[in-house]
Amino acid sequence: MEIRATTKYLPISPQKLRLVCDQVRGMDPVAALALLRSMPQKGAGFAFKTLKSAVSNAENNFELDPADLVIAKIYANEGPRRKWRRFGARGRFKPVIKRSSHLTVVLSERELEPEPEPVAVDVAGEEEE
Repeated sequence: MEIRATTKYLPISPQKLRLVCDQVRGMDPVAALALLRSMPQKGAGFAFKTLKSAVSNAENNFELDPADLVIAKIYANEGPRRKWRRFGARGRFKPVIKRSSHLTVVLSERELEPEPEPVAVDVAGEEEE
């Protein structure tokens, strides 16, 4: 089961947000929230709020325990760009592009790995089937 939370139109470039996303991808949400809280980047605050929303969705809507979840996907897509200009000397202008991004967090339940069956070994050290 996939639990999803999306935050749109964040005032940060997707390139900067992806640096934060790469740090927490594949982690369990509780450890990821602790890591994001201590990171100094601006994007860590946005990722923290979105991840906390995804964990709350799992608890309230699907009645899942956060300890049994893992961050399956976290990605930042490009949002709309806001173009404006800053005027320069001698009648020129300098174009400025303000980028925005959309952040998506997808949580899934942790899959339990089946334990391997023990292999019987006889006295000579050869495997039996």
